[in-house]
Amino acid sequence: MDSVAYDDRPTRARAPLSGSVRHGLKIVVVGGFGVGKTTMVRSVSEIQPLDTEAVMTNAGAGVDDLSGISGKSTTTVAFDFGRISLSDEYVLYVFGAPGQERFWFLWDRLFTGTLGAVVLVDPRRISDSWYAIDRLEYQGTPFVVACNSFEPEPPALDEVRDALDLDPHVPLFLCDARSRESAKQVLISLVEHLIERQAPLGAGSEQ
Repeated sequence: MDSVAYDDRPTRARAPLSGSVRHGLKIVVVGGFGVGKTTMVRSVSEIQPLDTEAVMTNAGAGVDDLSGISGKSTTTVAFDFGRISLSDEYVLYVFGAPGQERFWFLWDRLFTGTLGAVVLVDPRRISDSWYAIDRLEYQGTPFVVACNSFEPEPPALDEVRDALDLDPHVPLFLCDARSRESAKQVLISLVEHLIERQAPLGAGSEQ
């Protein structure tokens, strides 16, 4: 496992951007409650991530659905933030959105200026991701889907695609949100997807 000991990473103040950086890209990681969004941001960030995790209390009982995630003791109440340099010129700003329905009102602010999104899916709770996908499709925000496998035997991606009713052009991957390399590859794939979507527009403008 190549997960990152994120406490050892520098803070943003101690790790300023290189002078060669020309493009800052904002993306958002969305998905159901307890699917691993905070874990992904923590894993992939090159700086100490900002998170707003709070200990879950009895006040959330009966409000947040804990089925399938009974061991969860904390929850994101605003957003997570991390940063990753893809190259000398490109840097990603990664925001993790809260998954509970009672915090969905925050998504509009988080989506402002977003170029694309990662929908993180727990294959044991497929229906928890439907709202995120519907929201992104309604807003016309490009996205990829990453299936965060919690079982020893990974799910069949064609079955996940069918269950999510994904359009054929939407990329779908297996990932391990705990792994920096795996999470980074998902983000790189999202950037490549964004570039591919823009390529036909650029070609048409030259005619």
